[in-house]
Amino acid sequence: MSRGPDRDSERDGRSRNSALTSASDQLKGGFVALVAFSGGMIALQGGASPIVIGLAVVGGLVAGVALLWYVLRIAE
Repeated sequence: MSRGPDRDSERDGRSRNSALTSASDQLKGGFVALVAFSGGMIALQGGASPIVIGLAVVGGLVAGVALLWYVLRIAE
């Protein structure tokens, strides 16, 4: 007695697809975080005040989101 491919393949396809989406989302978040904290680390090395370091992180966050949007737009 063989099981039809309908149930098992749908279930496996969904779980693989959600795992890939999760990994993709983590990679995107890591990219944005890397850009954001990079700005903060440069400000810290330059001897900036804590307010300026925070602003650099926020600026890096904005830049990271903009870069991610650009890269994803190009990839489509």
